[in-house]
Amino acid sequence: MTSAPPAPEPRSNEQIGVIFAILAASGFATKAVFVKLAYRHGVDAITLLTLRLLCSLVVLGALRLLWRRPAATPVAQRDYAWLLLLGFLGYYLSSITDFIGLQTVSASLERLVLYLYPTLTVLFSAVYLRTRITRRTTLALVITYVGIALVVWPGLHNAHADLQGLLWVFGSNVAFALYLTLSPPLIARVGSMRFTEMALTVSAGVMLAHFLIARPIADLIQPWPVYAYASVMAMISTVLPIYLMSMAMARIGAGRTAVVGSFGPIITIVLSMGILDEHLSVVQWLGAAVVFAGVTLVSRKS
Repeated sequence: MTSAPPAPEPRSNEQIGVIFAILAASGFATKAVFVKLAYRHGVDAITLLTLRLLCSLVVLGALRLLWRRPAATPVAQRDYAWLLLLGFLGYYLSSITDFIGLQTVSASLERLVLYLYPTLTVLFSAVYLRTRITRRTTLALVITYVGIALVVWPGLHNAHADLQGLLWVFGSNVAFALYLTLSPPLIARVGSMRFTEMALTVSAGVMLAHFLIARPIADLIQPWPVYAYASVMAMISTVLPIYLMSMAMARIGAGRTAVVGSFGPIITIVLSMGILDEHLSVVQWLGAAVVFAGVTLVSRKS
């Protein structure tokens, strides 16, 4: 009599974290395309980002009504300051600088420049966590930045605004890498779900204050496609990826979460070519390949 085959082993916590990171990267990769489509209807960066975050709060509230969780322990007083800082960095500062950059930079180039955030996260983690940067990591950083230079150089002669836009996108990179570096300890203390909700609420509050200072309230009246794109971004490119990324960082850490999302630019480039009719030159494709090689090198375990 033969014994029954053993039951399959449950998926490890690390594997689940990797899956969450992949899904988060896929959601984030669609954002630039939706932003460029919305810009075709005359909306500016500040107004569009305000609509995106307000719609995100609506989606967040609906999810909380549908998914009730047990009452959590109160947040420690010391953690409120961290929540304010990370909410400011993660989904206000990194988003507003990115949206401004996308006014003059193509979605493909924006995503490739944003692809530097894994290497920046490694650098910031080395400083913040005092981990040693190995020779391989140093080589990977050099390779990655050479690749980015190949990607952005062919388009810089077209207009000064392109360089300015790229600098805005790079600033977004720095803010997001800082967010990824500083988040995991707080996520471990307050929980990934609650961290996501509170950080996003802070971001929306800061963005709304920015809008009220910089724009008349009447600017919130936009053509219906702008509302549609803002709503889709809120669900697909904001709330769900943020939840998934927080859960991924809780399981595999900030550095690996950043690196696992390495295929995000490929998704954006494919969507940009199909929907926005954007194209990269041969030199830029070579640069993209060099960037992918550098991030792959930095992501490998010793």
